[in-house]
Amino acid sequence: MCMLALAAPLAAKDRLGVYQGWAAFRDPATPRCYAISAPEETVGTPTRNGYLSIGFWPKRRVTHQIYVRLSRDRSTNSGITLSAGGRRFRLKVDGNSGWATDRRMDLAIIAAMRSATSLSVESIGRNGRSIVDAYSLRGAPSAIDAAALGCLIA
Repeated sequence: MCMLALAAPLAAKDRLGVYQGWAAFRDPATPRCYAISAPEETVGTPTRNGYLSIGFWPKRRVTHQIYVRLSRDRSTNSGITLSAGGRRFRLKVDGNSGWATDRRMDLAIIAAMRSATSLSVESIGRNGRSIVDAYSLRGAPSAIDAAALGCLIA
C-alpha cells in the first residue's frame, strides 16, 4: 500500500525513507518524526484508512510511542488488542484509536515487532463483527530506526 497516501493527512514535511510496507517521515515544524504503515489486510470493509505509527517527539521527550487507528468503528464495549511476536498487548483506547499504556509497553511492543514478521490489531466493531487489521513488519525496524535518527534520538 502506498505510504504517501497516508502522509498527507499527517502533514509530513520530509520523507526519511520507504522500507517495503513502511515509511518514515520528519515534520520539523512540530518537531516530530514517525514510522508508519497501513494494514496489509483487514477483516471486513474498511470505513477509513487504518494505520499504525511509532512516533518521536523530541521537545516532549517522548520516543517510540505506539499509536494505532482502526480501519472501522469500534464498539464502545470493546478494547483493542495488538499481537506481535507471540505476545498480546491490551492498548489504552481513545475512540477508534489505541495507545500503549506506558513507555514500558511501547518498548515491549517494538521489541516484539523487531522479532516478528507480522502484527495484528483486533477489536469488535459497532456492528458486532470482528475488526482485524494485519500489518506486515517487513521494513518496520528500518523505518523505526530512520524516524529515531531523523529526530536524533538514540
